[in-house]
Amino acid sequence: MVSPSIVWLRDDLRLADNPALTSAAQRGEPVVLVYVLDEESAGIRPLGAASRWWLHNSLASLGDLLTLRRGKAEEVIPELVAETGAGAVFWNRRYGAAREIDARLKTRLREDGLEVQSFQANLLVEPWTLTTGGGGPYRVFTPFWKAARELVFRDPLPVPAFSVSTGSTTDSLDDWGLLPTHPDWAEGLREAWQPGEAGAHAQLEGFADERLADYHRRDEPAVEATSRLSPHLRFGEISPFQVWARMHGPLSPAARTNVPKFLSEVGWREFNWSILFHSPELAERNYRPAYDSFPWSEPDPEELAAWKEGRTGIPLVDAGMRELWRTGVMHNRVRMVVASFLIKNLLIDWRVGEKWFWDTLVDADEASNPGNWQWVAGSGADAAPYFRVFNPELQREKFDKAGRYVNRWVPEVGTPLYPEPIVDLAETRKQALAAYEHVKAVGERVDS
Repeated sequence: MVSPSIVWLRDDLRLADNPALTSAAQRGEPVVLVYVLDEESAGIRPLGAASRWWLHNSLASLGDLLTLRRGKAEEVIPELVAETGAGAVFWNRRYGAAREIDARLKTRLREDGLEVQSFQANLLVEPWTLTTGGGGPYRVFTPFWKAARELVFRDPLPVPAFSVSTGSTTDSLDDWGLLPTHPDWAEGLREAWQPGEAGAHAQLEGFADERLADYHRRDEPAVEATSRLSPHLRFGEISPFQVWARMHGPLSPAARTNVPKFLSEVGWREFNWSILFHSPELAERNYRPAYDSFPWSEPDPEELAAWKEGRTGIPLVDAGMRELWRTGVMHNRVRMVVASFLIKNLLIDWRVGEKWFWDTLVDADEASNPGNWQWVAGSGADAAPYFRVFNPELQREKFDKAGRYVNRWVPEVGTPLYPEPIVDLAETRKQALAAYEHVKAVGERVDS
């Protein structure tokens, strides 16, 4: 009797370099490739609107290969096992709070007599792999990445030969309602992105062949120098092993010189996942407890709306927020500027900004999004010092001197149509430093 293998996809929406799929194929039985839209289970953070748009298109790119189910995974997966008569279940590991779901399912299914295996697929370094000399997790990026670079990473796996089991019913992707309807705000996303495995590899090759040589100019938002791989990595349409291997493949001499810095950005993603693994409430709680005493202001609804909509009267901030709304991403340098403005000039809790980015970014993942917001706030691991307040005007002068980026997104700058700044940058900087002095004093008492 045929006993199919179930491959449970999560943030690994690819066929190549997918260890769970490869192992299932080696079992020699038909494969049920399933994606479960679980928005109910404890430990699951439901996707924001932009990520839901991406997910729809990424799942659509896999077409008829997929079985789609909706509900609590701890109920759906056993139901699918019973329905298909599966003899094995495979998946690639998760590292946030949802890993507890996986652990319970693994125990239950094994007790029922199934073969169940999980695999390393979406991180170069699993969070428990590297520890400090004292045996704890790294809290500082530089030694973490130095230790990680000493490891030998496996080669990417090819797409395995497998047959798809036809014995299971599937939901209609359209019925999941992942796409915006009224209004349809996703036109800019459609213009900017090609979700799916093919789109991911096109981005990687374009970066390696064309943009990596200019990566040393990555802080200039008007320059096409970044990889644009973040949403593809977030949904696992490409793996970090594939990125690592390509960076060690054929490259021009100019591109080769920028590889270490680019890979350190991949390493920052790994570091954030390590932090989340050890601090699962990263999106809700300050990593550094001294910041629990920070005197946040009650958000002014008009100021907060102006920040979200890109009409603060601060050109670089407005450009970034409009780029975000239109394309679902924002240049990394500008992300730091707009986050600093919200936190340190408006004195609004970083969690408010993190939630907005969670809803509007196509690359928002549960480690990097809160990890980076906490870095800017000063409350996170290896964070920017409390006194570092990005001045958006100085940042614009340094990184967008010709105004190409600002003029693209805020063409009315310099005209009567553009509003006056909603706050005084110098005055609000003083207020932020006074607030952070309070946190510093609390931190010194905690540490003493």
